[in-house]
Amino acid sequence: MGRIHPSVTFLALIASLPLSRAHDHKGDERIKDGDYISYEPIDAILWLHILSMILAFGILYPLGMVLGLTRNRFHVPVQISATCIAIMGWFLGHGHDGRQFEDGNIHSVYAPFLGLGVVSQVGMGIYLKLHLERGWNGRVRRVVVRIHKVVGIIMPIASWVQMIFGGITALGFCHTHHLGQCLAHFIMGGSFIAYAIVMTLMTLVGQAWLRRQGRAPEFWDSLVIAVWGFVNTFTEHRWGQPWSHGDYQHTSMGIVWWCAGLLGLWLSRGRNGEARRNLIPAIVIFLTGWAMSSHVQHLEFSTRVHAVFGYTLMAAGLSRMIEIAFVLKDRTSRPNGEPSTFQHLPPYLLIASGFLFMGANEEQLQLLFDSGVDHVSYLLVLYSLAFLLYLFVQILIHIYSTNTTEKKETGSIGVRSGNTGRRRPELAPIETRRDGEEYELEGLISDDEERLESALTRVGEGSPPLKEGRA
Repeated sequence: MGRIHPSVTFLALIASLPLSRAHDHKGDERIKDGDYISYEPIDAILWLHILSMILAFGILYPLGMVLGLTRNRFHVPVQISATCIAIMGWFLGHGHDGRQFEDGNIHSVYAPFLGLGVVSQVGMGIYLKLHLERGWNGRVRRVVVRIHKVVGIIMPIASWVQMIFGGITALGFCHTHHLGQCLAHFIMGGSFIAYAIVMTLMTLVGQAWLRRQGRAPEFWDSLVIAVWGFVNTFTEHRWGQPWSHGDYQHTSMGIVWWCAGLLGLWLSRGRNGEARRNLIPAIVIFLTGWAMSSHVQHLEFSTRVHAVFGYTLMAAGLSRMIEIAFVLKDRTSRPNGEPSTFQHLPPYLLIASGFLFMGANEEQLQLLFDSGVDHVSYLLVLYSLAFLLYLFVQILIHIYSTNTTEKKETGSIGVRSGNTGRRRPELAPIETRRDGEEYELEGLISDDEERLESALTRVGEGSPPLKEGRA
C-alpha cells in the first residue's frame, strides 16, 4: 500500500488544481462589431496552448485509453503526463495575448465539460489505485471500473470535438448563415473518419466479435447508412423555406442512403439467417463520391477541392468492392487471419475523404483563396494529415493487440505479468477440495510419469519392477 501513496498524492494534487478563467474577453475593443475574432497574429503562448492540447488530448489520452483497456503498467504514468500537460495548456489558453476571441464561443463553452471528464477520470483513477475491495467497496469498485472504462473510451471522441471547436474558434468560422454548411462538412467528414477507424478495428481485431454477433460487417454499415439517410432526408432542407439547388442534392442523397441501407440490411442475411457479405454500403460510398465530385461551388478553388474529395470517396467505395468480391471472396477475413496489403486502402481513402470534406467548408476555402494558396498544395497537406492519423490508429491497434496477445500467452497463474503489468487472477483458496485439485492437475501428468508411478507401486507391493521403455 505504501508504494502507491506518492502516485495517489500526485493525482489528488492534479485533481484539486483550479480551472482558471482569468482571461476575460468581454469588452475587448480589438474585436470589431460583427466580427468574432480580432484578426491579430496568434502569439507564441497561444501556439503553446494549441500544441500542448493536441499532445495531451490528441495523442496521450488515446494512448492511455488503450493501455488502460489492456491493463498495462504504463497506463497511469501516461495519464498523469497527459493531465499535467492539459492543465498547463488550460492556463496558457487563458494567459495569451495577440488574437482575441468573443466571449461565449463554442470552444470555451465546451471546455468545462471536457475538463469535468478529465477530473472524473482522475478521481476514479485515484479510487481504483487504492484497491479498496472489502465490504461495500467491493460492489462500488465494480461499478467504478465500468464507468471509468466507458468515460475513457468517450474521452478521445470528446477531445476530437473540442479540437475541431478550437480550430473553428481560432479562425472565426461557422457563424450566421455559414453555420449550416459548416456543421454539414464537419459532421459528415468526421463520420467518414469514424467509419474508417471502425472498419480498421473490424479488420484487425474485431473478427471474434463479428463471429459472436453472427453479423456481417455490412449489416452494421447498412444500419448506420439507413438511419443517417433518414436524418438527412428531413434535415437538409429548412421546411417552409424555398428549395435551393443544394437542398435538392442533399435531400436526394439522403433518400439514396436510406433506400440503399434497407437493401443492405436485407442482403446481409442469407436464406438460413447466416451472415452474408454484400456490396451495398460500398456502392453508396461510390455514389456519394460521384455526387460530390460534380457539386458546383461559387469558387473555382472550392469546385476543384470538392471534385478531388468526390474522386477520393469514389476510390474508397470502389476499393471496398474489390476487397469484398475479389480479395476476401465474400469471406469476413482471409484464411490465415492476416489482413492483406489491399485491405489498408479503403480505410485510408475514407480518412482522406473525411479530412478533404471537413477542409472544404466555404469560409476556409475563401480564406485560402485570398491567401494565394493553390488547391494542389492544400490537398497534399490534407492527404498528409490522413497518413498521420491512419498511422496513429495502426499504432494504437498494434499496442492493444500485442498486449492482449501477451496476456493470453502468459497464462492465468496468480502472479503479476512482467510484460503487461496486469494482476492475474488469484490462486484458488486453500480449502479447495482435493478431488478438485486432482481434476485440475490431471492434464499435467505425462504418460512417462504415469508409468513411473505404476512401477514404483509394484515395487512397493513386492512385484519385480518394470523396465523403463523408450518414449
